[in-house]
Amino acid sequence: MSSDTGCRWWWRSELSKLVSVLLLGQLVSFILALLNFTSSLFANLGANSPVTLGLFGYLALTVVNGSILLYQRHELIIPWYWYALLAFFDVQGNYLFNAAYYFTSITSVALLYCWTVSWAILFTWIFLGTKYSLWQLLGSALCGLGLCLAILSDAGVGDEGGSNPLLGDILVIGATMFYALSNVGQEFCVKKNGQIEVLAMLGLFGMLFSVIEIAIFERKNLEALTWSAELILTFVGYTVAFFMFYTLTPLILQANGATLFNLSLLTADMWAVIIRIFFYQQQVEWLYYIAYSVVGVGLLIYSKMEKKPNLSQEPKNGTPNPQYQLVHEQGIN
Repeated sequence: MSSDTGCRWWWRSELSKLVSVLLLGQLVSFILALLNFTSSLFANLGANSPVTLGLFGYLALTVVNGSILLYQRHELIIPWYWYALLAFFDVQGNYLFNAAYYFTSITSVALLYCWTVSWAILFTWIFLGTKYSLWQLLGSALCGLGLCLAILSDAGVGDEGGSNPLLGDILVIGATMFYALSNVGQEFCVKKNGQIEVLAMLGLFGMLFSVIEIAIFERKNLEALTWSAELILTFVGYTVAFFMFYTLTPLILQANGATLFNLSLLTADMWAVIIRIFFYQQQVEWLYYIAYSVVGVGLLIYSKMEKKPNLSQEPKNGTPNPQYQLVHEQGIN
């Protein structure tokens, strides 16, 4: 094989991987838009039970992935308490995010979700040692700019302010911090151990934390809730989207990390506009198309310039990676 042929093959391979990651990111972003839509609809139907909404999603993750672990007789590589902490962050993020719809508008939730990217960059830098180039930061900034343009294009769509916008916005910002912590933890775990163990344990502890919080905070709300066909269908739709979202998430985290994952999710509001077009026959502003293009360029710049964090188990210059060594030693003790 000539050097010219080898170069073309390498370029096609790299381009194929890049396109695959970007398309997968947009698929997950679309599923997130479905999650946001069903969560908002659940709140509008009067069901004040944000933790209950995610319970059966965690149950599905536990049953499917836990069955695979039992069949394989798989022993935990990462200690269970790390997964418990990861699940705690995730449950709180879902709770705060779903609860925000009771107080503020969908537009505000979508706008403030971009905080997740800032948290992800900070936490991956602190905990995983990820280094970011100026090009990557530029790509992140372009994604944020595209989101702001999308919100401007969406501002005219009949979206009420909510009963307590300030409280709702605070809940969203808190949710983004918990989401970022969960994503960074998942990134570390899936790069060490694959997604089956991570999803099974995340589902198990997520389900346990959800049951505890439901018993403490939501029992009376559930007792007073009148279940209708529309409410049940919304609940089922959220659970299916929840399972798909969490099943696909580790693939992006393993390939390109938590920051690119959260950057990809910035287009969820744009997909939500498309969903509302089909459901409510609403029109799309011209600014929407520019916004999506800007986010696409930002994602392309970031993913093309991305450097993988050093999470290898193999010693480098005779010194094991400190993050892996910490988890490995605690798993042995």
